[in-house]
Amino acid sequence: MSILSEQEIIRRQSLQALTDSGVNPYPSEAFAVTHHSIDIKQAFTDEDAADWQEVRLAGRLMSRRIMGKASFAELQDAKGRIQLYLNRDELCPGEDKSLYNEVFKKLSDIGDFIGIKGFVFRTQVGEISVHVQEFTFLSKSLRPLPVVKRDEEGHIYDGFTDPEQRYRMRYVDLVVNPEVKDIFIKRSQLVNTMRQFFNKEGFLEVETPILQPIYGGAAARPFKTHHNTLDMPLYLRIANELYLKRLIVGGFDGVYEFSKDFRNEGMSRFHNPEFTQVELYVAYKDYLWMMDMTEALVEKIALELHGSTEVQVGDNKINFARPWKRFSMYEAIQEYTGIDISEMDEATMGATAKKLGVGVDSTMGRAKLIDEIFGECVEGKLIQPTFITDYPVEMSPLAKKHRSKPGMVERFEVICNGKEIANSFSELNDPIDQRARFEEQLELGKRGDEEAMVLDEDFLRALEYGMPPTAGIGIGIDRLSMIMTNSHSIQEVLFFPQMRPEKKAEAKTEGE
Repeated sequence: MSILSEQEIIRRQSLQALTDSGVNPYPSEAFAVTHHSIDIKQAFTDEDAADWQEVRLAGRLMSRRIMGKASFAELQDAKGRIQLYLNRDELCPGEDKSLYNEVFKKLSDIGDFIGIKGFVFRTQVGEISVHVQEFTFLSKSLRPLPVVKRDEEGHIYDGFTDPEQRYRMRYVDLVVNPEVKDIFIKRSQLVNTMRQFFNKEGFLEVETPILQPIYGGAAARPFKTHHNTLDMPLYLRIANELYLKRLIVGGFDGVYEFSKDFRNEGMSRFHNPEFTQVELYVAYKDYLWMMDMTEALVEKIALELHGSTEVQVGDNKINFARPWKRFSMYEAIQEYTGIDISEMDEATMGATAKKLGVGVDSTMGRAKLIDEIFGECVEGKLIQPTFITDYPVEMSPLAKKHRSKPGMVERFEVICNGKEIANSFSELNDPIDQRARFEEQLELGKRGDEEAMVLDEDFLRALEYGMPPTAGIGIGIDRLSMIMTNSHSIQEVLFFPQMRPEKKAEAKTEGE
C-alpha cells in the first residue's frame, strides 16, 4: 500500500469538500473549446478587441495569485499558456460568492483541469489575458505537480529534470516541461513528411505481421513467446523485410511500412528494445537509385522541420544538402585506420582487430570482424551524412552480389552524427544464392553467433516464384528523430522508453 504525502491527503480532502458542496470534480458533460492560448496570443489586437468578447478555453491551472476579491491565474492548454483574470463580483454577480470564495480560492489546486468562458483584453502591463466570466471544474488533480522555477529569461534552474523520473513519468514531464512536447511534434512531422513523400511516388503503405513463426530480415536476437491455441512458438519481429519482399513477389511495385520492431539486446542512449523504422521496397530499382532517393527524402525532412538543410546537433552543424559523401566499406576503414583489410583472411583480420583495440572472440567470422572494426574505428567519426557502400558478401546475407566487384554486395548504410540511420540493398532475388547464404548463417549460429539469421523456407519458396530486381531500405525513425530534434538519447524521442522496474517504497506496518 502506498503512503500518501501531506499534500496528497489535503487534495483528497479538497476533493471530498467539492463533492459535499455540490460540485462534481469529474463531470461527464463535454466542454466546448473555441480557442487555444497560442491562437489568442498570435491573433488578438487592441483594434479588434470587440471580436474577442467570447472565448472558451480548457486546460490545467498552473499558477494562482489571489488578491482578495480579484485573482490572476495561468491556464496551460495543449498549445501553451495564457493569463486569466478573475473578479469575484463579476464571476459571481449574485449573493452567492461560493464559486469564487470556496471553489476557486480554497478547493482548486495547481494541476486541476478547468474550463473558462470570458473575453480577451490587454492588461495595464501589456499582457494579453482572458477576463473570466464563467468557471467550470473539469478534473481534480490528486497529486501535486513538481515545481519548476525559471528565471526572467526562461532558463530552468530548479525543475523536473532527473532523466529516470522524466522518462518513467512522461505524463508529468510533458506538463511541467512543455518544450519536450516540441520533440514529439517534430517527430510526427518527420513521419508525415516521409509518408507524403512515399505516397507522392505512388508507393503503397501496408501492414505485415508483428508475431512471426520465423524471425528474419536482420541479424539480431528476438523476443520469444508462445501461441497457446496453435501450441507453437512465435517471435516478435526483428524486421519486416521478408514479408515486404513477399509483396513485391506478389506484384506490388512499391510498398512501405512504418513498423515497430523488437530486438532482445542491450539498452543504451542509442538502443531501445522496441524501436520504429520504416522499410521501403521498390521493384525494378537498385541501390544506386535508392541512394539518390534517400538524399532527396532526408533533405526534404530537414527543410520541412527546420526550413534549412542545416541542423544543429550538439556541437555539430550537420548539412543534409545533396550530394552526400560516399565511401566503400574498405575505403572508409583504410581512410580512418590507414590499414587495407580488403585481402585479409579471417585470422589476419582478427589479429588486426586486436591491434586496433577492437574486442574479438572465437564466435566472430570475417563479416563480424569487419563490422566490429568499422564500428570501433570509423563510425563515430562520420558526422556529416555519409554513404558507406559495397560491403563484403559475408556481412549481407540478403543483398545482391556486386555487379562488378567480386566478393562484395550492393549495399549501403547512411551514417550520420556517428551512428547508422539507414541500411539499404539491391535485394537478393536469386533463390539458390539466397539458400546458400542462409546456410552459411546457420553455420555461424552453430559457432555461437546469437545474431545469425535463420533459414526461412517459405521466403525461399516465394523467391522461387520469382521476384523482380528490387531496391530496399530501412530507415531508423528513432535515430533520425534524435538528429532532427537535437536530442542526446533515444529515450528523449520515445514517449515511453523501456525502463527497469520501479522500486516501490514499502508501507510501514503498525508498530514500526
